[in-house]
Amino acid sequence: MSTSVRQATANDLETLLNIERECFTAEAFTKKQMSYLLKSPNSVGLVAKVNNEVAGFTIGLIESQGKTKVGHVYTIDVAVKHRRIGIGLKLLSELERIFVEKGVKTCYLEVRVDNRAARELYRKHGYVELEPLENFYSIGAHGIR
Repeated sequence: MSTSVRQATANDLETLLNIERECFTAEAFTKKQMSYLLKSPNSVGLVAKVNNEVAGFTIGLIESQGKTKVGHVYTIDVAVKHRRIGIGLKLLSELERIFVEKGVKTCYLEVRVDNRAARELYRKHGYVELEPLENFYSIGAHGIR
């Protein structure tokens, strides 16, 4: 099994949207939102491929908090058939590496309270839970920053 990571492009939009919808259904980013995130000058979008098939992707933005550059992980999506083989971890590691290269000092993300697999991945990668986000995704769908 050959796994590679490359920059995402606008040509990937439809494939990424399909994976986004598979992962997040009702809470998935819209085509307009995904397009904006991919085209933003502060965006870092990455695609993971397994045996030449898109297996997942991540998109993060570099934001400014005062004079400090901060990385915001907007999404990490792995297609169901490619889960549990380290794709999410590989994408997160590469995204963080690029953030550091671009001067980012800290990184944050949001995750659903009930997404135990993602929370465990983030915990193993050094993320700490800072604050609850009540009704962040929708009414009754709480998050954690």
